[in-house]
Amino acid sequence: MKFIALFFEILILAFAVYVYLFSTGKLKVKDAKLNEKAESFRKENSTWMRLLSLLLIALMSVEVFLNVKSFL
Repeated sequence: MKFIALFFEILILAFAVYVYLFSTGKLKVKDAKLNEKAESFRKENSTWMRLLSLLLIALMSVEVFLNVKSFL
């Protein structure tokens, strides 16, 4: 059961990293029309997405560390 919890914690951590990279503009969409929509969304919402993703990264990093520590 702990392996399933660790899997989901790592999955949420990866999602938070993805949202952070998107909110900072590091990720681009190849389609020009979709890229234009994504950029406008990112510019409007980058502040709260960046803050919440950093919070989630910190929280999930601690959770993953504690879960791995409990295995050892």
